[in-house]
This record gives sequence, C-alpha cells and structure tokens, in this order.
Amino acid sequence: MLFNSYIFLFCFLPVAILGYYLLAHFAGPKAAKIWLAIASLVFYGWWKVGFIQILLTSIAFNYALSLLILGTEQKPARQRVLLTVGIVANISLLVYYKYLFVMLDFFHAHGWLSPDFVQVLLPLGISFFTFTQIGFLVDCQQGVVQERNLLNYVLFVTFFPHLIAGPILHHREIMPQFADDATYRLNARLVATGLTLFAFGLVKKVVLADSMAPWVDAGFSHPGELGILSAWSTAVGFVFQIYFDFSGYSDMAIGLGAMFGVRLPLNFNSPYKSMSIIDFWQRWHMTLTRYLTLLIFNPIFLRVIRRRMAQGLVASHKASESLGGFLSLVAFPTGAAMFIAGIWHGAGMQYVVFGSLHAAYLIINHAWRIFGPKLPAGQVSISHRVLGHLWRTTLTFLSVVLADVFFRASSVGDAVKILGGAFGSRGSDLPLSVGVFRLMEHQPLRNFLYRHGLIVFSPTRQLWETVTVPLLRNTALIIGLAMIAWGTPNSVQILGEWSPALQEIRRTDWKCVEWRPNLAWATGMAALLAYVLTQLDQSGRFLYFQF
Repeated sequence: MLFNSYIFLFCFLPVAILGYYLLAHFAGPKAAKIWLAIASLVFYGWWKVGFIQILLTSIAFNYALSLLILGTEQKPARQRVLLTVGIVANISLLVYYKYLFVMLDFFHAHGWLSPDFVQVLLPLGISFFTFTQIGFLVDCQQGVVQERNLLNYVLFVTFFPHLIAGPILHHREIMPQFADDATYRLNARLVATGLTLFAFGLVKKVVLADSMAPWVDAGFSHPGELGILSAWSTAVGFVFQIYFDFSGYSDMAIGLGAMFGVRLPLNFNSPYKSMSIIDFWQRWHMTLTRYLTLLIFNPIFLRVIRRRMAQGLVASHKASESLGGFLSLVAFPTGAAMFIAGIWHGAGMQYVVFGSLHAAYLIINHAWRIFGPKLPAGQVSISHRVLGHLWRTTLTFLSVVLADVFFRASSVGDAVKILGGAFGSRGSDLPLSVGVFRLMEHQPLRNFLYRHGLIVFSPTRQLWETVTVPLLRNTALIIGLAMIAWGTPNSVQILGEWSPALQEIRRTDWKCVEWRPNLAWATGMAALLAYVLTQLDQSGRFLYFQF
C-alpha cells in the first residue's frame, strides 16, 4: 500500500484515524495502541502477507533478547555476548534476504555455481526495522533504555508512517510518546499541521518527483546510448527525482505521525543547499547519519582513542592535526561508516562505489577543514564570500551527482557508461533549433559533424521529434526543480512554529509564505490536493522502498 494511492487515502487512512481516536476515547489508550499496531501490520502486509511473519518474528526475537540484556546488567560479559548474538542474528537476517541471492546470482553469472536455488522476495523496509532494533539492543546494553512495555515496543518498530522508508527511530524519541496518555487525545492543531505537511509531501512526490521518472528511467535503461547533454540530463534528473521523492516521503511520514499525535524526527532539511559534503550528510537522511555516527563512527573513534592513550600518544582534538592522527581518528572511522552506508542501500558493487565515493568526499572535506588555509572572516570581501558560497554549493552538488549515478545504475558498468557519455565519449547530442535543423539537411556539413563526433547520428526528422524536443522539455523541467530546491524554503520551514516535527530548524525569512491556520491556507491546500488526486494514476513507488 502506497501513501500516494487511492486505497490508502480514501480507505486505510480514514479508517485507521477514526478507529484510533474513537477507541482511545471510549476504550482507553491501550485499545488505541492495539488498533494502531494492527493497522500498521495490515499496511505492511498489503504487499505480501508473508512479510508480516518475518516482521513479527524479528520483533519477538529482539524484544526477548532485550529483556535478557536488561536482566543481566550486573554481568557485563554476559551482556556483551547477548548483544553480539543479537547483532549477528539481525545482520544474518538482512544478509539472507538482501545480499545472499544477489551474490548467488553473481556466482552463477560467472559459471561458479549452478542455478539450483530459489530466489526470495526482499521484505519491504527490512533495512529500516533491522537497524532500528539493533540500535535498541545496543542501548539496552549501555543502560539507557527505560521503557520496556511490549506494546509500546511493537508500535516503536511497526508504526506504519516510518516502517517502510524511515526515518530510523530512536526509542527515546518515540516509546515515551506511546506511553503518554496525551498522545491519544485528539489534538486538532497537530492533525491540521500533519495534514498540511502530508499534502506538501504528496505534491513533491506526485507532481515533481514522478515528472522526472520517465526520462530518468529511459536514460538509465540505455546507458550506452547517451550523448553529453542526455547523460547530464539523466544524471541530474535523477538527483532531483530522488530529492523530491525522498523529501516527499519524509514530509508524509512526519505528517502522518502527527495525525496520530506522534512527533517524528526530521529526516530531510534542504540538503542541496549544503556548502560541503559534511553539511550534506547532516541534512540528507539525517536519521541514518545519526545512526551511523552513534553505532559505527563513535565506537571506532573511541577504540582508536583508547589505543592511542595506551601507546602514550596524543588523544585530544589536537591529535587529528597530525597525519597519523587524522588517518586513525577521522579517515578510518569515516570510511568504515560510509562503507556500511553504501552496502546498507543495496547489494551490488555500485553501492560499494557509492559509499566509497562519499567516504572519500568526507575525508577530503575533513582534511581541508583541518589542514587547509584559514583566513580571518574580516579579510574576505562580501563578493568573495558570495562567490565562495556559490562555488562550494556547486562543487557539493556535482559531487552528489557523480555518486548518485552509481546509486541509481543497475551496475558499475552502466554507471561508467553514463559518466562516459557525460564527459563526451559518445559525442554531443545538443538539441537542434529549427534553423540549425534546416542547416543540418546540408549533406556535406552533416557528414562532417557526424564523422567528428559533434552529433550522435545524422540528424533526421525523427531526431528532432524523439531527442531534441524531449531533451529541451526535460532540461526546462530540471531548471524548474532546481529553482524550487535552491530558491524556496522547505516544507518544515514554511510551517514554522506550527511544524509537527520533533526538531526545530531555522525558520524562513519569507514570512509571507509561512503557514497559518486560516481559511485562505485551507482553501489553497484543498485545491492543491484536489489537483494531486487527479494525478495519482501516474505516480509510482517511492525510491527508498527498495531498501
């Protein structure tokens, strides 16, 4: 069941909300919790009922193990063994469903294995609910878990707004909300802002992200046929497609949570406005970055610190200013965290390359901050600051484009073909104006340009209709999406003080566009939703559903 489907909007969601608040009012919070847990399982099992069994088995195992870990707090050695068992079991489940059969296919393709194995379907959101529960087990071992109620834990894992594509939740943010009776009392303001944010997300997904899908899918399906402009249009088109797709899902998740009285954490904060790749990862998939920092980067960093102290080396912040300290304290944990981030997104060498590229970006960015030149702010003119801002933003964006080609491509080879086309390996496919098209009908000139790689193939009327016009249209669409991404406040900023998200972010200076609970906004959002509903038949799955 998709958020952007008629069955969800007109059947599942109204029934879920009405049942939730009616049961809370007449039968109490526990009945509302049970209803919400059942609704979340129905939502999850809509694609395949068998997925529910996998999810519930995972929940039962991890909850039982968490009780064992909490019950042995006076025996740290036993706790570590139990935690290790939990992590290995969860990772094994992930490997079996997400990576094993990809590896078997690879071995079969190279003649190293007979095809006598049966593929299994990848359960939706398995990376999200697996990482969520690993984090909970780690917190149990570290003694920071206070809430142990089974029903609250089930809701923490299964709550449908976040179950399929995040955000990755921390128990301290969510389980206390499910334990609070105030959560189950209808809050009209929270519901109204949640509905508004959901509408923003629906527009981003259906109107903006899905408008790029046909062009992007066609380009990545034929990576060896793209010239310079088509390759760049395909790559940049995907970058904006996933931007509005994931941003739309994040808005809808927070909005849906608010409709049930639950505030979810931010997961997306205008990442293309970042002026560094470090800033980018603090704005893109924010809960994944937090998770990787807490459970991958920090443990490695602390282990290195302890080892340095045991060796009598400097272990303070100054240590990273030496080459050896930088490599061990910054480069190594950063590389490990981003390698995990890459393979978390999928099985395939293209995801390894994606994670490795971002690891390299981050290491270079940290090195520049530590070892690069430092100019006092007073010595930099306003014009230089503006140019520096534009340069850093552009460089960050282009770095993301390069890595995202590997993220989207079916293989490393396909990604290389697209990048090769982008840098001229198959010549130019610049769009032809009507005048130029007429000029190209001159045979000697046309043959000369074709022989020297200045056009992909001899221009014909078909070239004009099938390449030039779509290319111009999609280039214009990309420019429009770029203006929205860079030139406008994001959804949470527009909601301002009314935002239902857990965290606050810098509010927009555009006070004229801040949301207000009034008739004008209600009328505008109703009209926008009415238009979006006419486009739902053209919409597709969210890109992060495959993870």
